Amino acid sequence: MTKFQDLGLKEDILKGLDDLGFEEAFPIQEAVIPVLLTGRDVVGQAHTGSGKTAAFSLSMLQEIQPKNGIQGLIMAPTRELAMQ
Repeated sequence: MTKFQDLGLKEDILKGLDDLGFEEAFPIQEAVIPVLLTGRDVVGQAHTGSGKTAAFSLSMLQEIQPKNGIQGLIMAPTRELAMQ
């Protein structure tokens, strides 16, 4: 497995992941995070609990500038997914 530090994420994101005990990326994260960080669109498929939500949200957080107001929108088809 690839470590998050090898995927091109910012240091503050890496620190947050480390604080939460996450060091290694799941295969879906390893595959899509580098592509998403280039600004390209991705369609991915993986089993429940495989890290899909983290894959797109970490990539989105990478580009957020906190002083610039709302910069992203995540839509979810169910309440359960929205609560994640």
